[in-house]
Amino acid sequence: MPPFRALVLRLVTATLAILPPLSVAAKGDTEIWQVGVAKSKITPASPVVLAGFASRREPFTGVVQDIFVKALALTDSAGHRAVLITSDFIGFRANNADPICERIMAETGLSRDQILINSSHTHTGPSQADSPSAPSYLNPDYVRDLYAYSQWLQEQIVVTVVDAFAHAAPARLSHATGVAPFVMNRREPTARGIILGHNPRGPADRSVPTLKVSNLDGSLRALVLGVACHNTTIPPPENEICGDFAGFAQTEIEAKYPGCQAMFMQGCGGDAGPYPTGKLDYARAHGATLAAEINRLLAVDHFTPIGGPLRTVLGYADLPLAAEKSLTEIESMQKGLSQWMRWAGTMLRARHESGEPWPQSYAAPFAVWQFGEELTLVGLSGEVVVDYVGLLEQSLGPLNLWLAGYCNDVFGYLPSARVLREGGYETRGLYGGDQFDPTVETVVIEHVRNLAITAGRKVPVTE
Repeated sequence: MPPFRALVLRLVTATLAILPPLSVAAKGDTEIWQVGVAKSKITPASPVVLAGFASRREPFTGVVQDIFVKALALTDSAGHRAVLITSDFIGFRANNADPICERIMAETGLSRDQILINSSHTHTGPSQADSPSAPSYLNPDYVRDLYAYSQWLQEQIVVTVVDAFAHAAPARLSHATGVAPFVMNRREPTARGIILGHNPRGPADRSVPTLKVSNLDGSLRALVLGVACHNTTIPPPENEICGDFAGFAQTEIEAKYPGCQAMFMQGCGGDAGPYPTGKLDYARAHGATLAAEINRLLAVDHFTPIGGPLRTVLGYADLPLAAEKSLTEIESMQKGLSQWMRWAGTMLRARHESGEPWPQSYAAPFAVWQFGEELTLVGLSGEVVVDYVGLLEQSLGPLNLWLAGYCNDVFGYLPSARVLREGGYETRGLYGGDQFDPTVETVVIEHVRNLAITAGRKVPVTE
């Protein structure tokens, strides 16, 4: 061997010796995951009251489209597991989500941080009840029916998750981002203040983060797509079961790609709604628009491969609540024009008269899933307003970031300091009537940033 070639060989060998080994987990294009999918129909067998609009007092009258719960079971090459659950449902409060997760943990051996539950927030799906005698403005018989449905729904979710893990097979993951043009800020400024309407100049997150799960032969096994928009195209008088635009999009995608499970994740759409809105046909149109955007993403094929390892973390943040309301303020709520305000006022009045201590904070769960260096999925609880998108991008960095709201505990609205300052519907906070203090914004951002660092995301340096 000539001296020069021998020298080069020795240099190459020495260089390789000091480099870390090239593992499959470090190469997103060759990472092989074990992925299982499953879904269950959750359309009630008998009519129950639908969620989302207080004007609805009677059970649904028909079914436009069946609704589903779906599971995506993930295992990376090192054996780290997690399950993503999506649903055509208004949103699971802690009293329903916690028992579901406990049962999944018992059946699968997962830890709590490895379970993420998201809901599409459809307002044409069933409501929920924490007990057969839960306080409500509904007929007591209807409450009992909702409780029975809630218990049955829990069982369906657990079965679906177990089924997903049981049918895991090799697959590859990749991600891309599209656009949903129908997303509109709904905080409309008027002479009377902020109302629920349409604000074309207001902020909105129109991104469509998309996770593609491919079989080893390249065929599609699953597509997870996110949109930050209230799933409320269909008006209250149309009292029928339907997944709204999210349901129509999933149905169309699954019809076009047989064998592929489409899953919808709600984003930070607490102050966003579909536009135009108010008709079933608009819901179909928005669903078709979303499905067409997914088709476009698949056609241009600019998906980035996702490697491992998969790291999952979950932590509870004590979100600060506003100071105790006076009896005068509570009485004013009880005389409010909206059903939710009168109901919240009644609940707060009962607390005031009982002498029960006023809560100082609310413990809310937040999750971060880190997929190698290619993707960070943040699961925020509550109905999250769009301001948190920009705030978290600043804190975590904007690249390879998927922000989802309505995860794990949909306790009410999670407003920003700006929204609390301006007023309007989204300031309502917890569904029971407690509002958040403006410092809630700082608490959320700091908490999520710490979780992201723990999960392994490289975040921008702050001074």
